[in-house]
Amino acid sequence: MSPEAIITDFVAGQLAQPRTRPLVIGLCGAQGSGKSTVAAALVERFAGAATLSLDDLYIPRVERAALARDVHPLFATRGVPGTHDVALGQNMLAALDRGEPTSLPRFDKVNDDPAPRTRWPAAPAPCRLLVFEGWCVGAVPQTNAALDTPVNTLERDEDPQGIWRRASNAALAGAYQVLFARIDALVLLAAPDIATVVDWRLQQERALRAAASGVGVMDDAAIGRFVAHYERLTRHILTEMPGRAYVTVPLAADRTLRGSPIAIDSAGPQAVSPHA
Repeated sequence: MSPEAIITDFVAGQLAQPRTRPLVIGLCGAQGSGKSTVAAALVERFAGAATLSLDDLYIPRVERAALARDVHPLFATRGVPGTHDVALGQNMLAALDRGEPTSLPRFDKVNDDPAPRTRWPAAPAPCRLLVFEGWCVGAVPQTNAALDTPVNTLERDEDPQGIWRRASNAALAGAYQVLFARIDALVLLAAPDIATVVDWRLQQERALRAAASGVGVMDDAAIGRFVAHYERLTRHILTEMPGRAYVTVPLAADRTLRGSPIAIDSAGPQAVSPHA
């Protein structure tokens, strides 16, 4: 059974329950893990469904430049908590809950800036399902002690005092938790390791380079450093989130199912036997 089929079955069960507002599925997974593919499959399968990526909430380059100047230079790179317009996400979800006509934000990665509002698609009316996907959707902050030791050379050499990672962790502990609290059910696509995440991200960027050129497109040499920005929280998610995600789908390097998915019930995490 494919990861998409496992998650589709789970979402179908959630949608079968009575609801007075849209079902919000939080879909977490490292870069390249197949979140967009799963989200597209869910939108195609269920009427009144839409998708929003956490990436679509990135703040503009000029605002990240201000963070880089005032807080730490590493905030110039989009990705970590602190580089998203969390209030925009909260307002959009609140509008959907009220049943109001709502446009879904979009970010232009090629130009490394939010897309013009004229390019934002309208959410279906009524909206029954929102798939909220992102590499750290539903993540919780680390302890202060966990931030002391660098996890890679980027942190060791460019954030030796821990200013960047502590500021990002503080952002995650704040408004992000309010945004994530609206998630009704959290699903994790669990990568096998960080090396695989780098390979997946390389595949993504090569496809982007083949389609377009722009300031946001990176060459292979830049990808390893880019993924290093995400490594700390990715490792934390893979360790911590399976204990509370409604469904954890372990992935192999080719994004097929690796072992049995794990579901949470009243007895705690339990293995699920996928159907053939």
